[in-house]
Amino acid sequence: MSDSYMGGGSAGSSSGWGQGRPGPGLWEVMDQLRGMFEQKVAPRMGRGDVRAAVLALLAERPMHGYQIISEIAERSGGTWKPSAGSVYPTLQLLADEGLISAEESDGRKTYSLTEAGRAEAEASADRPAPWQTSSARDFGAVGALPKAGIELAQAAAQIGRSGTPEQVKQAVDVLDEARRRLYSILAQD
Repeated sequence: MSDSYMGGGSAGSSSGWGQGRPGPGLWEVMDQLRGMFEQKVAPRMGRGDVRAAVLALLAERPMHGYQIISEIAERSGGTWKPSAGSVYPTLQLLADEGLISAEESDGRKTYSLTEAGRAEAEASADRPAPWQTSSARDFGAVGALPKAGIELAQAAAQIGRSGTPEQVKQAVDVLDEARRRLYSILAQD
């Protein structure tokens, strides 16, 4: 990231860093930064992975949709969190195929496998679950970098919002050093 992108990089710039509070430009930069990282954070899982994951999880126990999403995220180490927009249509499709049934309790649908669904899940039990595939595992190593970048940007924004001028100056020094060290990693053979 160039110095011009961050408003010159100095504590006294017009971005508001020197006053102990961020200027309006800082929030735009934070949104742009978050957007750049988030575009690259989600792994592209293969066609049918949500279906296979749902069947594998329901083979263990009945669950509702949010539990399915949470279990996939947890088992993938946070590298894959399918959206509700992919899980719920998959649940409906599996129900239409007669592989799962839904029981409503307290306004929430809990899904479980039918006999046909159990047979399908058992037929693919010898294959690794989608959250164990190489694409999900490989993404974990790469996905940690954008997450760390977002967390660093959030910490910098917090200092910009509530830090004293001296704390802001110290934060700028730390960020400058971090940037130099990151580039030195690329320079290594």
